[in-house]
Amino acid sequence: MAKYSADFKLKIVQEYLNGNIGYLALAHKYGIPYTKYIRHWVGKYRAMGAEGLKRSRKNETYSFQFKLHAVELYLSTEMSYHELALQLKLKSDGILVNWVRRYRAVGIEGLKTQRKGRRPKVPDKSSITPECNINQDERLKQLEEENLKLRIEVAYLKELRRLRLEQEAQKRKQGSPTVSEDHSN
Repeated sequence: MAKYSADFKLKIVQEYLNGNIGYLALAHKYGIPYTKYIRHWVGKYRAMGAEGLKRSRKNETYSFQFKLHAVELYLSTEMSYHELALQLKLKSDGILVNWVRRYRAVGIEGLKTQRKGRRPKVPDKSSITPECNINQDERLKQLEEENLKLRIEVAYLKELRRLRLEQEAQKRKQGSPTVSEDHSN
């Protein structure tokens, strides 16, 4: 949960905008440790209205072009992260800080959207080339042939076992002697 509610922030901003009290006095009155919080809230309220004070529950996605434009603006002007975030109507200046940090570390590639989660084990259909399809078709044909050979082998072994069992059963019926009598002493 956020430390300060949107209603509380709005109350303080409106009290400041009425012009009767300054940042420092408001901070003391409501027990806010830093006046910069109030300055940020006033800036957000002026740029985005009451919506700017609310905590965002959804993840905004920004296009690559927008990110690049924002980073270039920051690097080419003397504006602070906070001022530029207000100008671009970003909920947080931390987003802009991350973009600039990635841009400086990796370059333009750092601003491209990154996939989240594990990589898929099976390649996407879009990444399969016609050559891959040919190889897959050949592999499928090989596997089908191997499967047929194994089925024939299993059927052969089953039949061989059946014949051996029949032969053993016939020998038992005939009563073949198991012990030979040898009187050669």
